[in-house]
Amino acid sequence: MYMVYWTVIEDDASVAHGRSFDSDDMGTALKFMEELRTRQRAGERLCFVTMASENPHSVGPPGVADPSPDYNWKKRRK
Repeated sequence: MYMVYWTVIEDDASVAHGRSFDSDDMGTALKFMEELRTRQRAGERLCFVTMASENPHSVGPPGVADPSPDYNWKKRRK
């Protein structure tokens, strides 16, 4: 899954926006970001155009953590 985030400046206030895209729609998400950046270059008050992704099929929770006590993989087997 992909999320595109951007901020619009309206009457000197920042208004955050976001739009989601399916996991197989990275190209569409990138095209949408380029449209936002084109509008920004044309003078529209947009900023902080960015994209984040999250794999819905991940085998564990996101982030870094210590392995569980039953995790016993070793690089070198004896």
